[in-house]
Amino acid sequence: MSRQLAIRPDPGGQVPQTAMVMAAGLGKRMRPLTATRPKPLVEVAGKPLIDHVMDRLRASGIQRAVVNVHYLADALEAHLAACCPDMDIVISDERARLMETGGGLMHARPLLGDAPLLVVNSDNLWVDGPVDAIRLLASRWNDATMDVLLLLVPLARANNHRGQGDFHLGPDGRITRRRGAGRVAPFVYTGIQILHPRILVDAPEGPFSTNLFWDRAIEAGRAFGMVHQGLWFDVGTPAAIPATEAMLDDG
Repeated sequence: MSRQLAIRPDPGGQVPQTAMVMAAGLGKRMRPLTATRPKPLVEVAGKPLIDHVMDRLRASGIQRAVVNVHYLADALEAHLAACCPDMDIVISDERARLMETGGGLMHARPLLGDAPLLVVNSDNLWVDGPVDAIRLLASRWNDATMDVLLLLVPLARANNHRGQGDFHLGPDGRITRRRGAGRVAPFVYTGIQILHPRILVDAPEGPFSTNLFWDRAIEAGRAFGMVHQGLWFDVGTPAAIPATEAMLDDG
């Protein structure tokens, strides 16, 4: 059931040379499937979730991926070695302590370099629109004005998602937060972003969320969003898997 995509036009822009793949989570919502495997190895549409991500990285020209690991890390490392011999896979080892998203970036900081990088969650699945989503995101990146650029999807098109939305998107592309508890925001974060490592400073010790860096960038007017043109699926629970596969089969 793997979906094969046709070659799409190149929108230009410099695609980051390095991606950080967030793969260290416990996968609690995906139980019981994650009782014996890490969530990135749960199969959807014929292959593990992380394979979908690695395929997208290859397609966009990214050959180096820093992958953080924690839960059942040995299995994930072995799979990456087997599935991606053509890529430069660097492991950021969080076996001793799960660092969450922001802490994971800080833990991996020595491995990330100093140029803008792609950061992508390993448990979401997306299908490109008319243009490769990663390449399109890279074409919108402006180093002079941006510290983060998030790929967003309209709440109405966030398949399997049960939240109330994450962000508002201004006419200039800047993002702001959902305005208060119980309020709805029109856009959902897809788990895909370009981030400049210069913002990975003044961070707390231990685990924390990427929200810390986003909030700083929002306050400085340097956080932007771009709307995804294709399909996106929140594959967070076992029930979401057949629903996602059915939608993919329908085209």
